[in-house]
This record gives sequence, structure tokens and C-alpha cells, in this order.
Amino acid sequence: MNHLFKGVIATTMVATMMLSGCATSIKPSSSTNPPPSEAFSSFGRIELKPAVFTSNIKGNEAALAKINENIQKELAPSLAEWNKRSDNGRALVIEPVVEQFSFKHGAKRVLLGPMAGSSGVLMRVTFKDNGGRVVASPEFFQRAAAMAGGWTFGVHDNLMLTRVAQLSTNYVKANYANAVGGPTGGDDPVVTPESK
Repeated sequence: MNHLFKGVIATTMVATMMLSGCATSIKPSSSTNPPPSEAFSSFGRIELKPAVFTSNIKGNEAALAKINENIQKELAPSLAEWNKRSDNGRALVIEPVVEQFSFKHGAKRVLLGPMAGSSGVLMRVTFKDNGGRVVASPEFFQRAAAMAGGWTFGVHDNLMLTRVAQLSTNYVKANYANAVGGPTGGDDPVVTPESK
């Protein structure tokens, strides 16, 4: 009986240590983004730049391409419509930059499942006018929990890329007519503690 008890304790400790490494350290600074300094409809032209990684990320180019593809697909119809208006001489440039990134995929996810860890992405989208003034700089966060990613063989990880793109495009659309802000995608339990 004593050996059985010790075996259960040892197994529990090993499982706890293995799963504790599964959580991502990527976190947003808030659960909500503030509104831009003015509604995006104040600008006669709106230009969308391709999403890029910050210089310190040696990330997965295919994952970045997926984020970019989703942003372009979601915003293209709105941008085409908005840019039909008469040019008032004011332009807004949208620059999505992935600041933090951890993506578990492919063979690693299939072979290791949840033990490969969680995936996470934090993307900042900077909105600048043609004079270089920052109109807004919201951040968008999504994660794919280790267990969910493991049980779905990486599908959950790929959906994370779609969700972070969707959050950013929703912010653009929601702040076109009125400056209202929007969600970051982070809920209170995952927000960085020092920012609360």
C-alpha cells in the first residue's frame, strides 16, 4: 500500500511538472483597447500594410502569412468602399506587427500533443496619419491552450491565427464611424498583472 501511495504521488508530481510548462507566457496588458483619438472615417484614404514580425522574432512565416491573409480578406471590402469617398487630403496607415509569438504546429503538435505547450500571439496594430501622428495603437491577443491544441492535433492553434486577425479587423470596422475602442481578446485571468 505504501509503495502504491508513493507511486501515485510521484506520477502526480511528474504530470504536474510536465503540464506546468504548457502555459504560454504571452499576455496582453489589458482586456480592452482604448478608442482611437478620432474615428477612422475622418480620413479620406486608408491604407493597410502587410503584417510583419518584430525584428526579435524568428517566427513561422506560414503562420504570419495566415494572419495577413485573414486581415486582408476581412478588410478588403470595407477599405474598397471607404476609399471610394472623395479624398480630403488625410490618410491613415494601418501597420500590424506581431510582437510576441509562440506557435506549436505540425509534427511537434501531433507527436507531443499537449506536452508541446500552449500557442500564443500578441499583435499590435498602429494607426498613423500621413504626418506620422499615432491615432491608435491597440493590441490583440489570442492563445491556444495546450490541451485543446493537443486534442485537436493543431487545429486549435491554427484557429488562434484566424481569431487574432478577426479581433484586429473588428476594431477597424467598429472605430470607423465612431471612436469606441474594443476588446484585446484577453480576459482578466490572462492579463499581465502589473498592468491591472
